[in-house]
Amino acid sequence: MTALSLYELNSLVRSTLAYSLEESYWIQAELNEVHINSGHCYVELIQKSAVGNQIIAKARGVIWANRFKILKPYFEETTHQTFTSTIKVLIEVSIQFHELYGYSLVIQDIDPTYTLGDLALRRQEILRRLKEEGVLNLNKELTLPQLTKRIAIISSSTAAGYGDFCNQLANNPHHYYFETTLFQSIMQGDGVEQSMLVAMDRILERQDDFDAVVIIRGGGASSDLLGFDTYLLAASCAQFPLPIITGIGHERDETILDIVAHTHVKTPTAAAEFLINHMQNAEEELLLLKDHLHRSIAEKLNLEKKRLNDAIYRLPSATLYRLRYEHHQLQKISSSIPNATGRHIERNRQKISLLEQKLWSKAQSLLTRKKHQIELLAQKIQLASPVNLLAKGYSLTLLNGKTVKDVSSLKNGDQITTVFLNGQTLSTITKIKKDNNSSSTSS
Repeated sequence: MTALSLYELNSLVRSTLAYSLEESYWIQAELNEVHINSGHCYVELIQKSAVGNQIIAKARGVIWANRFKILKPYFEETTHQTFTSTIKVLIEVSIQFHELYGYSLVIQDIDPTYTLGDLALRRQEILRRLKEEGVLNLNKELTLPQLTKRIAIISSSTAAGYGDFCNQLANNPHHYYFETTLFQSIMQGDGVEQSMLVAMDRILERQDDFDAVVIIRGGGASSDLLGFDTYLLAASCAQFPLPIITGIGHERDETILDIVAHTHVKTPTAAAEFLINHMQNAEEELLLLKDHLHRSIAEKLNLEKKRLNDAIYRLPSATLYRLRYEHHQLQKISSSIPNATGRHIERNRQKISLLEQKLWSKAQSLLTRKKHQIELLAQKIQLASPVNLLAKGYSLTLLNGKTVKDVSSLKNGDQITTVFLNGQTLSTITKIKKDNNSSSTSS
């Protein structure tokens, strides 16, 4: 029996492959590993099963430096994605078998349109899954507090966009105060998903300390956005209990994270401007409410004053009219009776004059008491002012702009506004509890 050496066997395999195979083939594969060394790109190509997602095929591949410097920018400019692991590619390869290094594929060309299609399909599949699970729009349904001033930020501390965002808030022309807390995260590359999930968990531990979450990333290549298009990150943001605002610095591209967020703006600066405008809208609403309360109080005071004045001046006017009429009649009588009778009348006239003076005195006293009562009433009305009640820690509950005085006027599903001295909240009635302990009220 004639035995072959290993080198001879490998040489036979090499020559057989070269003789029997085409010069090149177009194949579909997934990049599992990507390494660059001395300008050459070394990859591991895999294929997974349709069911179970198990690796069923694997091969080493290489793109030599002279080709890689052409293929890489062409691929990334076309797809706006980094040539990295986890993406699917359609590549032209030639089969190479070396006696020492074994089997490998030399990549000659790449079709970026195939990867674009695969990425689009992946995005559609993630969005379809989120929609079927009923979580796609959950974060959008949260109510952004009117006074949104306690902001949790997910970003890199060295990102230019983070600095722009904080400066914009701190130097806003209305001098609104915002309290910001940074939760650092990787914002590009393979570690985006895991790093952001960790940051979100840390925010969740302090949920009551914040009104909203802002995710910002200033500029960078479009190819760096792949980390924001994962199912796990999108599902976590969609179901997060605080409103999420994204401003990751791209005018053209919209990530899945942008789609599920409560509010999506293009840049970190735009995110800051959104929060400032939201605060300004809240201020305008509170000023309108304040003016309405003041007008209502003033109208009520004027009405009560008018009623009291009418009551005060109506009595003195009638009494004086009667006195003057009687005095005039007495004057007529005195001129037609004897002098002796006149003296008697004069004495009675003096008595009448004294009575008139007493009446005037009583009228003035009555007027003084009524004015004092007005002042006391005005003071009571002022003390009962909703503004004073709010300052003491009480609140007003409004339904459709009207004060709620009786719990029986509410029903499940109503949206009510609770007004405090320094702001207001919006709530939705889910349960109602009356004095007979029928059910409980919460929002």
